[in-house]
Amino acid sequence: MPEFKPINRKVLAWAFYDWANSAFALSVLAVLFPLFLGSYWSAGEPGAVVTQRLAWITAAASVVVCIVAPVFGTIADAGGYRKRFLIVLALLGAVATAGLGFVDHGHWAYALGLYLFASVGYYSSTVFYDSLIIDVTEPRYYSFVSSLGFSIGYLGGAILLALHVAMLLSPESYGFGDETAVIKFAFITVGVWWAVFALPLLVFVPEGTVSKVVSGSVVIAAYRELKSTIAHIRKYRNVVVFLVSYWLYIGGVFTVIFMAVNYGQRLGFSQQDLVTALMITNFAGFPATLIYGYFGHRFGAKNGIYFALAIYVAVSSWAVFMTDVRQFYIMAVIIGCVQGGVQGLSRSLYASLIPANQPGEFFGFYNMLTKFAHVLGPALVGVAATMSDNPKVILLALLPLFIGGAMLLTVVRGGRAPRVRE
Repeated sequence: MPEFKPINRKVLAWAFYDWANSAFALSVLAVLFPLFLGSYWSAGEPGAVVTQRLAWITAAASVVVCIVAPVFGTIADAGGYRKRFLIVLALLGAVATAGLGFVDHGHWAYALGLYLFASVGYYSSTVFYDSLIIDVTEPRYYSFVSSLGFSIGYLGGAILLALHVAMLLSPESYGFGDETAVIKFAFITVGVWWAVFALPLLVFVPEGTVSKVVSGSVVIAAYRELKSTIAHIRKYRNVVVFLVSYWLYIGGVFTVIFMAVNYGQRLGFSQQDLVTALMITNFAGFPATLIYGYFGHRFGAKNGIYFALAIYVAVSSWAVFMTDVRQFYIMAVIIGCVQGGVQGLSRSLYASLIPANQPGEFFGFYNMLTKFAHVLGPALVGVAATMSDNPKVILLALLPLFIGGAMLLTVVRGGRAPRVRE
């Protein structure tokens, strides 16, 4: 058996894009933007109005990405433009994020507009980031390398968030007049962080040669290729079954991520407790996801996913009986141990199933499905909420997603799909 040496310069350069954009996911998506939208840009307005604005702009970003992701992927494969698209979209997201630091009090419309561009840049760039894993490592190392990216991302995002929290707790100690100045500065630092740490990927990550020659307009070729993929998707039964399974369980995973703060609030936990739990999750996620990647390499990605889904079922059931913040912290550690692992192993398993000569196009569909999964879990929670006001009962609505996804995953067979015939 070949010696296990999956880490090299191009792998680390690829993984550091997770370090770059995870700052946006953790500091902006999960904490700063929702808080600042209500307290500063929409100050004095009803909470329901603020919630509606956040929900609609998040949905709009998801819809945009769902539309453009498969097309972007096809264009990237047709013209060999994956790195170029990634960098352009990363810069779009970074500049828009930094721009949030200059939006004045009460200007919620400008804030929502910049947030839309930042979110589209963040989610769309992952289409090309995910597909480049094929160019930086060999198939037998997909699980480890994919999890390495997630683990580095957790560490980077948690480090920057910890700095932001420290500044918020004592603005004067860092030369700021108040918390508002800190949050504005935080948006700028996230944008700069994102742009700077995307550079190693641009410099050191290779992009494989394109196996097909495209004549005429690359856009026309992209739509032609996209139409062909949709028409022949039935030929890749293994891929289709995995995508349905993934759509189910990742919807539950994302709902746990985005509903955790809301759940804690409804249980009466303080804002400081909630932010602390979020940091615990990410600091736990760094070593755990790295270890999880080796677990996937050693025992198989599917087995690693099964284990994570079992943990999610157990934690979701246990959370129904949660009564104090210490239990919330324990849950944060447990979720941190599997949250990145299930995402990393899902990405590596998918990479091992798709045709090797169309990674951008197939990862376009993968990311499009991921965006649709953002709707599934919250929709189930919404239906459950109409039947019960008890947040603990509502949480049980996620169990069918984890169980159903695991059951479908048993049908998926390992091994790569045949190359697409040109």
